[in-house]
Amino acid sequence: MVSVMGGGEAADSPQKTSISTSSSIDTLLGLLRIRVKRGINLAVRDVRSSDPYVVVRMGKQKLKTRVINKDINPEWNEDLTLSVSDPNHPVSLTVFDHDTFSPDDPMGDAEFRITQFLEAVSMQLDGVPDGTIITKVQPCRANCLAEESCIVWTDGQVLQDMCLRLKNVECGELEIQLQWIQLPGSKSA
Repeated sequence: MVSVMGGGEAADSPQKTSISTSSSIDTLLGLLRIRVKRGINLAVRDVRSSDPYVVVRMGKQKLKTRVINKDINPEWNEDLTLSVSDPNHPVSLTVFDHDTFSPDDPMGDAEFRITQFLEAVSMQLDGVPDGTIITKVQPCRANCLAEESCIVWTDGQVLQDMCLRLKNVECGELEIQLQWIQLPGSKSA
């Protein structure tokens, strides 16, 4: 597994990429960029607050955001990029409270699948007006959506904004955005 910090990005939007060395370009469908925007009303795990960070996993890949100190409504605005070889692997996000002298405390988790997103990516959308809603994903037990999520054609790309309700915790939500990056020579999504 290789982790790379992307260069040339704005200072408020660091970028981390995980490319599994075991997957060859023949099986690679493309890259999934997950912008971890912010946490909302996260659980308190220290005396009055928490020091949250997010771990994103897909298959054997694992990336994490930076720690935001003493904030239950943190704004990360970080891009985490995963290589996608098997679109059936769910994406899981876990929020932790960073502790210096003890193990980090879990602050909830969420999971979602990218199959509907990849279906939208594979459509021929050239000529579609900017801002067109391609499809809507409704909250259900199979996903952790807190509200309806729209997959939208914007600036020549497919984007999906999601608000995920955290499980296994008393409160908290995460706002993220998905973006697909097609690689030259990779299989179609």
